Amino acid sequence: MTTPRPPAGTPPAPPPAWPVIILAALLAALVVASFASLPLQWRAFFTLDAIASMGEFLAGFAPPELGLPFLSKTAGAAAETLAMSALGTLLAAAAGLALALPAAGRFGRVLRAPVRALLNVLRSIPELVWASILLIAAGLGPFGGTLALAAHTSGVLGRLFADALENAAPHPEASLRTNGAAPMAAFLYATLPQALPQMLSYTLYRWENNIRAAAILGVVGAGGLGQMLKYHLSLFQMQPAATVIAAMLLLVGLVDAVSFGLRRVLTR
Repeated sequence: MTTPRPPAGTPPAPPPAWPVIILAALLAALVVASFASLPLQWRAFFTLDAIASMGEFLAGFAPPELGLPFLSKTAGAAAETLAMSALGTLLAAAAGLALALPAAGRFGRVLRAPVRALLNVLRSIPELVWASILLIAAGLGPFGGTLALAAHTSGVLGRLFADALENAAPHPEASLRTNGAAPMAAFLYATLPQALPQMLSYTLYRWENNIRAAAILGVVGAGGLGQMLKYHLSLFQMQPAATVIAAMLLLVGLVDAVSFGLRRVLTR
């Protein structure tokens, strides 16, 4: 007895849900195992002594230091942090685009695997580790921090750029090449314009992340607001530290707003 075939035009049956169920079960087991293996002392966190100690610590930040000399110094450090993030992101975008071309197979399949491995290495090393390494070579200050941001972000943007180029529709470029256009000209006129808005959006989003990272890199001596924060906290000067933290929040909020507005314009 033969199985009857579905009539023509019938949509295919949905794929079985077992892979999704198994993946969800594994994730749930991982979450349960994480809670079971970590010594989370929730009761100690919400005791009266802990709440009183935290309140006393936070009270030390008030009022912030608002003297004009200190505010001027904080503004200079904020400008330094902003410059580190902007220049690091710009260098990373240029390096990421250069690495994305071979990573997307634009120069043959031979270079694709090693370049993608290089991108994995660049983005797998955190900014703080890059800063610790580069500060030894470049010395203390914003230069090493800028290079650290550029190194890590190059790996991130390079991978995202490569994926955007690979996901672009190949037919326009193939049509231009069929009609005699040079490979590079066909890429610049057909494939790159498709991926460019998404690549610019990725770059702006990473700039948002880098402004936060630049503020943290100062903790290891890369300059900017992070270095000021480490200095004042190490001396238990809470009121100046509160001013530096407020400057960090304002700077991050400003960059987030500018980046969000630019992304809205690019995606219209």
